[in-house]
Amino acid sequence: MSRIGKKPVTVPANVKVAIQGRRIQVEGPKGKLSLEHHPNVKVNFTAQGQGGSVLVERVDDEKISRSVHGLTRALIFNMVKGVTDGYTVGLEIEGVGYKAELSGKTVVLSVGLANQLKLPVPEGVAVKIEGQGTRLSLSGADKQMVGHFAAEIRRTRKPEPYKGKGIRYVGEVIKRKAGKQFAGAGAK
Repeated sequence: MSRIGKKPVTVPANVKVAIQGRRIQVEGPKGKLSLEHHPNVKVNFTAQGQGGSVLVERVDDEKISRSVHGLTRALIFNMVKGVTDGYTVGLEIEGVGYKAELSGKTVVLSVGLANQLKLPVPEGVAVKIEGQGTRLSLSGADKQMVGHFAAEIRRTRKPEPYKGKGIRYVGEVIKRKAGKQFAGAGAK
């Protein structure tokens, strides 16, 4: 039995859960999310007072059923947390002349390439730029969408190990390498 899958997902009072067939809809103060779960699991919602709980059970003991059991529970938990608190990912841009700007619903990156890179902001993700264009804050209700867009931005210019220039997550530690060593005075 999956240790994660058998835990019920607690639903707060300000969140509505609707299950129609295999589709689960979660609506809260931060937005509305939906998921169509795998047919090898059953999802049950029980209302308790103001809130409630969602329980995921598998249909049989096949390998695919065991593998999607915990996954489905984790996805539902992320949906509930997303519509109540939301998710935020921070990015830092390091390098001389490297910066980001917001132009309507597009993030414009100047990261040492010949042209500026323009990335459209997906629906449901909010972008805030701080610190003269060197810090980005992405937020939204859908954990997958926020994380994917942050990874897309980071992929445009990954931090390099010699000077550390590039785009990194806030708090990410980059292993630094020493540059070329010169023989200096000891060599003849």
